[in-house]
Amino acid sequence: MARTGRLAALVVSCIFLLYYVAAPSMASGAGFLQCLKTSIPSNLVLTRGSPSFEPVLVSSIRNAEQLGPAKANPPLSIVTPTNYSHVQSAVRCSARHGVRLRVRSGGHDYEGLSYRSTFTHDHEPFAVVDLFNLRHIMVDSVTPTPMAYVQSGATLGELYYAIGKQDPKLAFPAGLCPTIGVGGHLSGGGIGLMMRKYGISADNVIHATIVDAAGNLLEGREAMGEDLFWAIRGGGGGSFGIVQLSPVPPKVVFFQVAKTMAQGAARLVSKWQTVAPALPDDLSLRVLVVNRTVRFQGLYIGDGGCHEALKIMTQRFPELGATANDCREMSWLESTAYVYFGQFGNASTPVEALLNRTFPVGSFLKHKSDYVKTPIPEASWEKILSWPFGGATDGQLMLEPHGGSMGAAFKDFETPGPGPYPHRRGVLYNIHYIEVYSENLSTNPPSWITGLYDFMEPLVSSNPRSAYVNYRDLDIGVNKDGVASYESAKVWGERYFGAANFERLARIKAKVDPKNHFRHEQSVPLIF
Repeated sequence: MARTGRLAALVVSCIFLLYYVAAPSMASGAGFLQCLKTSIPSNLVLTRGSPSFEPVLVSSIRNAEQLGPAKANPPLSIVTPTNYSHVQSAVRCSARHGVRLRVRSGGHDYEGLSYRSTFTHDHEPFAVVDLFNLRHIMVDSVTPTPMAYVQSGATLGELYYAIGKQDPKLAFPAGLCPTIGVGGHLSGGGIGLMMRKYGISADNVIHATIVDAAGNLLEGREAMGEDLFWAIRGGGGGSFGIVQLSPVPPKVVFFQVAKTMAQGAARLVSKWQTVAPALPDDLSLRVLVVNRTVRFQGLYIGDGGCHEALKIMTQRFPELGATANDCREMSWLESTAYVYFGQFGNASTPVEALLNRTFPVGSFLKHKSDYVKTPIPEASWEKILSWPFGGATDGQLMLEPHGGSMGAAFKDFETPGPGPYPHRRGVLYNIHYIEVYSENLSTNPPSWITGLYDFMEPLVSSNPRSAYVNYRDLDIGVNKDGVASYESAKVWGERYFGAANFERLARIKAKVDPKNHFRHEQSVPLIF
């Protein structure tokens, strides 16, 4: 796959625990805790009686819907490793004593699977390995191929800050939210505003360090083998190593144009569906729908600044009416803060805010996703954009355009080379549905997102109806108490990974974790 101008590599260390989680029978919680105490410093093992146990458990829960379940069924302990040997010890102790492990780097798993369990078997207790102490980042911009080394407990905001401060002409293609953990983001693929030129985050992984099911430390693709190296770059779960950084000009361009329904928002979104995927690779134009106002947000990482970006927009999408007043030039690092904090009305937030890991638990949320391969008619967009909120506080949509490198890089939709992310050729864009609630969904079940998602079924991809694994959704199917056959798991697995990729993941899983030690509600099953 050609990537002109790629200059650097990012090393994401300690990507581990593959992409699954759970344990054998005859679990012994007391034995597990004693095992941890003999191999890991006691201050790094927080039990339920520890004063800091609940504050740490809650510290990176981003969805209030998961707060109650996490506290009601807490883990046996939270391990906070400071080096890889602690991770190895946690894995070995968990296997020896039948305790599942959940692995958390940023806490953004939308279903909370990185820190909670829905399994009911008392003989399968679980523990959390929280990687927030493993977040060292080093950017080497001196060598001909600059590299950034980052541990998987770092957040995207920390990574962006380290890269931008070291060299403002280097960047990394990843997601928008700065508190997302590097490990989880990369292991699920990692879509973002620069993917049309540089691919998804996982495409840029060139090295990894993981801990396997036996507690062995595997450093690099030779140690883990090509199959496993392929699997961890988008196979879902939580762990990793080295990825490519990408060149950007000293100043990038961000522009935003907001339109209401009265201003023709439905007509413009309908037009956007064919324009955005066909724009030059340097320009990404996404759509954000909040309170029925449609914001067209563009990031241009080519030369020529606002003048060139607006020239392209005038030629390709004159109906939008973008002007110089809608356009700002800034460094790539500044743009990462501006785009994220600006959506909350804080566009002047300094870049140092990217380092903040302590955002409080937010609203009650439900997420779903779709991929679109055929333009949706304007009449349908009129209904979508005016869909009644019902009991929801708010309903939001994010539409991320594909095309560019995403559409041209791989000839076979089912079997892309770099990793299991299959949503490439023929995809116009993906949809992220977000329903915001002010109370627990169990007492006020989702209505806006459920009704709209059902309405969208004939308009989006089918056979299967595709979904993005980083927007985890347990509604589409789960492994009952962690046990699933390959046939039963296909109901969700093929939607995330495609049929061929899911089968390959299951065969790799059987080789690297034949006892299915690492498993969770949507972990990959085994095929021998």
